[in-house]
Amino acid sequence: MRRKWIALALAAVSLFALVSCGTQKTEQTAPPSGVAVQVKTVERSDVATENRVSGTVTSDDETSIYVATTAKCLAVYFEAGDTVEKGDVICTLDLASTQANYNAARISYNSSAESYRQQKELFDRQIEMTQSQIALSEKTVALREKNLSDTQALFAIGAASELEVTSAELELDGARMELEGLKLQVLSSEAQRDSTLAQLEAGMESTRANLEQLGLVMDDVDAKGNVVAPASGMLASLTATEGGYISANYPVAVISNAEQMKITVYVSEALVPKIAIGDAARVNIAAADAEFTGVVRSVEQTANVQTKLYAVVLSVPSNVTGLISGMFADVTFFTESSAGAIAVPSEAIQTSNGVQYVFVVENDTAKYVAITTGLSGDGVTEVLTGLSAGQKLVTRGQQYLSDGDAVRIVGGA
Repeated sequence: MRRKWIALALAAVSLFALVSCGTQKTEQTAPPSGVAVQVKTVERSDVATENRVSGTVTSDDETSIYVATTAKCLAVYFEAGDTVEKGDVICTLDLASTQANYNAARISYNSSAESYRQQKELFDRQIEMTQSQIALSEKTVALREKNLSDTQALFAIGAASELEVTSAELELDGARMELEGLKLQVLSSEAQRDSTLAQLEAGMESTRANLEQLGLVMDDVDAKGNVVAPASGMLASLTATEGGYISANYPVAVISNAEQMKITVYVSEALVPKIAIGDAARVNIAAADAEFTGVVRSVEQTANVQTKLYAVVLSVPSNVTGLISGMFADVTFFTESSAGAIAVPSEAIQTSNGVQYVFVVENDTAKYVAITTGLSGDGVTEVLTGLSAGQKLVTRGQQYLSDGDAVRIVGGA
């Protein structure tokens, strides 16, 4: 019986201990009052509007090799990304027929030029001789005029006969007719010269145009059809493939000087007036894991005919490495700006029925504040009215609040 009472007593003590522990545990885990929020002290800072566009990395010193014809590629000696030296043979093309046409065109042009030169010299000599004859004829006319005058004077005093006067007149008329004939001959020779030379010149220009067109094909190509590098650098692109064909519409190769790169972007007519030479822009190139500040060095004032966009070129700092021509670049221009503005995280701002508002914390209580906003950029928004520096702005948990709710700050500054 005594053992039974002892067991009952121990059970009662254990039950009391369990109840006490449960009560203490319940009291310790009771949730605190108020909505949990994070806050940030409102401060003044500079805000700028962001305008993001995509661009391309290109070499600041880039040489494109074009061959102005379609030709088969017989051999390729480099790959894109390789470094070439000036004078290296990049590939060999089948340009035998083009070379033959070029040589024939050069012979034809030289022949046309020589024919033009000879004909011009011949006409010039003929005209020069006729002009010399004109000079002599003019002297003869002057002598005949004096002889007639003298004969008429003698006739007046009876020292010459009427027949002698008539003879002097006939001689003068003959001299004048000869002079006029020579002048007409010069005019005729000049007209014939101009006509003949114009025809020869037209033929010569035709052969020269053909030669120049074929010469474009032979630029950077030697007599054996080897495409020769005109400059040293890296092969940014190479369209030639062994057994394939190259096209006049695309460069056979592009040689890039990787020591200095640039960024080219195309912007709309709305953005271009806000960009000026010397402006800074943030550039991010994901492929090279590079982010830096680029400086605008040129802004085209004429839009591209097809795209209606304006080209903007930015310089790349010399200490930026790892860029390759053709990489894509994200460029952010900061246009309109406001210095010393009340700036808050954009995510803290809510909108309802067209009204923008935020919550601030005062005495552990949420307060609804209607605001008006200005510029936005880089994750922050300018607040024009409604807030002042030093207030505690709710940045997390605001979507669960109503005006006057009790709050509990769990993070922020």
